[in-house]
Amino acid sequence: MTDIIDDLERRGLIAQTTDLDDLRKALADGPVTVYCGFDPTAGSLHVGHLLQVLTLARFQRAGHRPIALVGGGTGLIGDPKPSAERTMNSVETVEQWVGNLSGQLSAFLRFAPEGGAEEATDALLVDNGAWLGAMSAVDLLRDVGKHFSVNQMLARETVRSRLDGDGMSYTEFSYVLLQSYDYVELYRRHGCTLQIGGSDQWGNITAGLDLIRRMDGNEPHGPAHGLTTNLLTKADGSKFGKTESGAVWLDSELTSPYAFYQFWFNADDRDVGRYLRSFSLRSLEEIEELERQTEERPAARAAQRALAEELTTLVHGHEECRKVVEASRALFGQGDLSALDARTLGAAIAEVPNTAAAGSAEDLPPVVDLLADTGLVPSKSAARRTVQEGGAYLNNTKVTDVDARVGADDLLQGRFLVLRRGKRSVGGVVLGEA
Repeated sequence: MTDIIDDLERRGLIAQTTDLDDLRKALADGPVTVYCGFDPTAGSLHVGHLLQVLTLARFQRAGHRPIALVGGGTGLIGDPKPSAERTMNSVETVEQWVGNLSGQLSAFLRFAPEGGAEEATDALLVDNGAWLGAMSAVDLLRDVGKHFSVNQMLARETVRSRLDGDGMSYTEFSYVLLQSYDYVELYRRHGCTLQIGGSDQWGNITAGLDLIRRMDGNEPHGPAHGLTTNLLTKADGSKFGKTESGAVWLDSELTSPYAFYQFWFNADDRDVGRYLRSFSLRSLEEIEELERQTEERPAARAAQRALAEELTTLVHGHEECRKVVEASRALFGQGDLSALDARTLGAAIAEVPNTAAAGSAEDLPPVVDLLADTGLVPSKSAARRTVQEGGAYLNNTKVTDVDARVGADDLLQGRFLVLRRGKRSVGGVVLGEA
């Protein structure tokens, strides 16, 4: 056992807890069973979920038993948003998403080996559809609903904000009953006495704690607890986990491994220390050393590089991370572009200024036109000056002729070109997508 509370506090992760001293004692006496819920409101987890998944992993590494709950039942309803009603997804869609999320969650926690002996800290993967789907409306109202005060439910911040606007359906209003009952079921079935989540889940968590006391009297597993982590923000005020192209997903079909890597590599120096503490499984001493290196030599981006490689490997695997790192180096003239596979190269070009073109290589305009088309230079005349000054590159080879054109042999993987102005400004051309 290690003091997980001390580690979370030093990382700046804890936002709210119930009785902290009592929770610390329970964890010291452990192992404690801890759960976090993930509703399938999309076909993939995103980097915001990753914080909770890795917090579960920290508890497991500290000698406790994690439960990852996928909301096959609650996902049919949806946790109320502060702004507007959620769009209902079909049962078939939610079932598919439950499978997607279950597969993703399984990669981050240690489960009992198939056919092997189960250890006290082996993780569990459960679906609340197993009990919520079997519960009748009468059972929900009679056995669960009677323990909830409408006055208290109306006072919840999300409900208040919605009632001041267009209102809220009874369906979403009742969501808290379902999530609270999840905690009761996990308490009864698995002796789960700790629920974690983001700080926006505090109301749902405390409602679950109250329901356990009312329905089971905190017997036979003793008092249950709740803990939330701080919601991450960016130093520049923009929302964490969002890019110009949208959310950063864990599914490689929605966010390529290259784009995933770049999200972390491009982290602001003011943010990277907090990101390391929140997401990295490195020790705090290693993180402090990376912060020191970043402060002394910010251009080297040591902390960002370490974070990007660790998380890309964790989410997408060592081989994908290797490909991404090679592509990142090659794009900036430090590697062999021809050695990159089409998927990785295409994903890399998608993250830099690029232009699409139809036809064959012979149909493409001169290189100076392509430099302007990608936005690497503001005009064709500027492109000519860049060539004349020795700052233009095609596939990492310097362009010396202002009238240079592209040949079929220049195409990477038969359809890509990489253009560069100077050392740091990179663009691309994709043939066949105009």
